[in-house]
Amino acid sequence: MNLHAADQGPAPAPSPERVLDWQEGFAALGPAFYTELRPTPLPEPQWVATSAGVAELLGLDAQWMAGDEALQALTGNTLLAGSRPLASVYSGHQFGVWAGQLGDGRAILLGETTSGQEIQLKGAGRTPYSRMGDGRAVLRSSIREFLCSEAMHALGIPTTRALSVTSSPAPVRREEIETAAVVARVAPSFIRFGHFEHFAARDQIGPLRQLADYVIDRYYPECRTAQALSGNACANLLQAVSERTARLLAQWQAVGFCHGVMNTDNMSILGLTIDYGPFQFLDAFNPGHICNHSDSQGRYAFNRQPQVAYWNLYCLGQALLPLIGDEDLTIAALESYKQVFPQAYGTLMLRKLGLPADAQDTPPAEGRFASLVNPLLQLLADNAVDYTIFFSRLTDAVAAADSAAPDFGAVRDLVLDRPAFDAWAAGYALQLGTVDQQAAVALMQASNPRFVLRNHLGEIAIRAARTGDFSVVRQLLAVLQKPFDHHAEHAPWAGFPPDWASSIEISCSS
Repeated sequence: MNLHAADQGPAPAPSPERVLDWQEGFAALGPAFYTELRPTPLPEPQWVATSAGVAELLGLDAQWMAGDEALQALTGNTLLAGSRPLASVYSGHQFGVWAGQLGDGRAILLGETTSGQEIQLKGAGRTPYSRMGDGRAVLRSSIREFLCSEAMHALGIPTTRALSVTSSPAPVRREEIETAAVVARVAPSFIRFGHFEHFAARDQIGPLRQLADYVIDRYYPECRTAQALSGNACANLLQAVSERTARLLAQWQAVGFCHGVMNTDNMSILGLTIDYGPFQFLDAFNPGHICNHSDSQGRYAFNRQPQVAYWNLYCLGQALLPLIGDEDLTIAALESYKQVFPQAYGTLMLRKLGLPADAQDTPPAEGRFASLVNPLLQLLADNAVDYTIFFSRLTDAVAAADSAAPDFGAVRDLVLDRPAFDAWAAGYALQLGTVDQQAAVALMQASNPRFVLRNHLGEIAIRAARTGDFSVVRQLLAVLQKPFDHHAEHAPWAGFPPDWASSIEISCSS
């Protein structure tokens, strides 16, 4: 299905100068994979914020990024010279139910630069895949995605990036009338599990193989030569994606990140965090926390995320089965997830405690993990302890100890059950005494952020932005880009959430 420019009114004029060099990437797959169309312009755009780091990644000039040409292009009002905008089609399972055809309903891919990065405008207007939607994004959700994309990158967690967010006074109806915004997202690829499911569900083996070949050749070339699974390139692909996804989920769980809507169409084939909607970083540690107000069954609760990721990979495996040609080989490829996730998660959690996962040890999920991490997580859950603040204070206590035993007083104050904490801390101190203290401190300082994008911080920035004040968004961005630093001038942002934070409801429309 193709839309013509005439269907959308006069086509916006292209930018007068070429500011990016483009190459043919996803568009080379052909019209079975997408519809070419232009973004729909928005009136009176203005900058909310930009990421200098992403601009540098793309090779964009800072002066150009500050100007009106960039503002118009990154809102979708003009085309960057040489770009070839399109919306891709995919399908997927949503909340565990097959949803059929989906696709880029409000995102338009401008193209791929010669730096190997795709640029996509989210909120750029209706596409053939909008399914009765308006194709727009609102200011609050756009600010949240922009900030969290860059925050996750600074935490070292694989993610799509965000170049900019712009706003417009154009009205958009959600639960109430809001205003429009556009996020310029950046990633090596926005291909999802759902792209494979789309063609597999239609028994379109030709396009399915074409897509798999494209992904392997572009992003997983080692799958052509790897012999781990009998030299089967598609089985190797499934194993590689399973392992990347396992490491991603380990990082989510270790930092206390809830995605909120882990549908198969929201799962990146590159193992990136993608599609920031009703996400949340944990405040009080609650393993069963549900961050998505729309998730009435708790399918995507925090402690269910690892299992859901495996379920999604199983759906990907079913989609790839016609290409792999062997059900046992497909299952073997998926099994790698069950090995990589606990090892990766165990290593990350031990690092948060300043304890290395030595190669000669048994897998980290055993041994030290069983004696320290599991009891600690139970302690945090039983006492509803703030997750980020606990590890931040623990880091400070170990860093201040010098050669003496750490003073855990400030950490102990967070826990109501003091005897239980004391018992745990005694065992932890013994383990800490077996490793080099400077190395332990370095591990902890690199693993335990002081600042994460809590819901109330995002809400503060959004409320200011709704009045036309974007300074809070930009200040918050600067802090989140260095989450392990102290930022004394913004110390309250590293503190406990206010009482009103518990009343914030984030849904799929967020």
